Amino acid sequence: MTLRTICRALLSVSDKTGLVEFAKFLAGLGVELISTGGTRKALADAGLKVLDISELTGFPEMLDGRVKTLHPRVHGGILYIRDNSQHQATVTEHKIAPIDMVVCNLYPFEATVARLPSPSGRGAGVEGSATHEDIIENIDIGGPSMVRSASKNYHDVAVVTDPLQYAEIVQEMKANDGALDLPTRERLAGAAFALTAAYDAAIADYFAKRRGDTWPARISLSFRHKQKLRYGENPHQSAAFYSEPNVKHACVASAEVLGGKELSYNNILDLDSALNLVREFTNPAAVVVKHNNPCGAATSATLAEAFAHAYEGDPLSAFGGILGFNREVDEATALQITEPNRFIECIIAPSYSKASSEILTTRPKWKASVRLLRTGPLTNDPAGPLDFRRVDGGLLVQSRDRILAASGSGRGTGIEGEADDFAKAQVKTKRRPTDAELADLKFAWIVAKHVKSNAIVLCANRTIIGVGAGQMSRIDATHMAVRKAGARVAGSVLASDAFMPFRDNVDLAAAAGIKAIVQPGGSVRDQESIEACNEHDIAMIFTGVRHFRH
Repeated sequence: MTLRTICRALLSVSDKTGLVEFAKFLAGLGVELISTGGTRKALADAGLKVLDISELTGFPEMLDGRVKTLHPRVHGGILYIRDNSQHQATVTEHKIAPIDMVVCNLYPFEATVARLPSPSGRGAGVEGSATHEDIIENIDIGGPSMVRSASKNYHDVAVVTDPLQYAEIVQEMKANDGALDLPTRERLAGAAFALTAAYDAAIADYFAKRRGDTWPARISLSFRHKQKLRYGENPHQSAAFYSEPNVKHACVASAEVLGGKELSYNNILDLDSALNLVREFTNPAAVVVKHNNPCGAATSATLAEAFAHAYEGDPLSAFGGILGFNREVDEATALQITEPNRFIECIIAPSYSKASSEILTTRPKWKASVRLLRTGPLTNDPAGPLDFRRVDGGLLVQSRDRILAASGSGRGTGIEGEADDFAKAQVKTKRRPTDAELADLKFAWIVAKHVKSNAIVLCANRTIIGVGAGQMSRIDATHMAVRKAGARVAGSVLASDAFMPFRDNVDLAAAAGIKAIVQPGGSVRDQESIEACNEHDIAMIFTGVRHFRH
């Protein structure tokens, strides 16, 4: 029998959104309501007749509420198979009444963990309000047990774990005289098992972090469906966007979309790259990203100036690109963005002034195309110390590649703070870089970290003027960057994400007029590159740190 009429429902929820309205609907159909603790009180206060769980079990809630629903009269009523005569005889003998629906969402474990004091002193939620004891008490036991029992017996029982499911259930029960169909019950069971799996994964992750276990024996990742995308990297690929639960820091997943066309798979990748680069700087900064590589980046006294310099870094590549800003987009910047013959796919920024928002969302050409994303202040570090990458049959996991500032905050301070990777850098040549060259070297070095390897980045006046990205040989990347820079290359500086294997890169840089180079060092031919720099009066710094990005 595919339809099951709901006659008795057990309700026990932490998230009481829509609870009273849903319970009133059930009661209106003659469904008997059973409930626990705060849920029972909320329903009784709304005037509903509710049987307390202790009246069903014959036992009071005990151990500070740790034991409420863990009882045969609860789980027997949920788990017995209605069409099994032996099961029916057992529940009749023990006076166990059937429970046809379980409405349960779980203690807010992840939200409680999010309130732990952070290492930087910035906790999410109520600042630093959670303790380990709070977290332990928010590990739900009875709730997942009921949910799993109801899910296992979905042939006879409906399980409701999310207030967003209420409307669908109401609609179907209205259409079926108080009954739910088997496909619906099965779908609800699948969602319930996904919930308990994610819940247990979050608990395991908390204990692993508490032990300082960076590489646990098993990793269980849990993400929530955020939106279906039009397609993937190419139109013949289907795609969707999933986000981490309770993500609160400024990122693409938590950003508010203010307008424009629907985001694509490639948009999201590029927006993430733009934001992660621009957040590295403390002065007003703008970046232009194309195909997941920065083709322009600059800092300046104002955001409008930074954008102008960033866009002119490679205006040909910037057409149809993604913009990232680390300040509120103001009117002057918006006017520059919307100059004739410019086309931008997406913009991500902490906020937008009223004037800039009107410019970017009301002008006919821009209203129909550009996507605007607002992240809020870029003060929080990206959550989690690990980075994940899927390969066929497995998962690569590594610590994040961060340029660590001397302050230990984990965020790069750009060129304005102390020397991050440059703290232990060594000048290897006879000529030391000038202060202006050093500032540009630091800027180019940060950008190079965000360019696909092999990466060569050219910089002048804290503006990127040429990028060689994703080449199989470093000399090809250098040729590409020099060609992109054109006449602007004279007097610029060069950053290489990994060591230069031969002196040919230095010789090419010298011929182009480059005056200073930063690289990690580490080649067996380092001395040849150093000697080449001395021959050409080029300053060279070794950082000792590589920043491959594959």
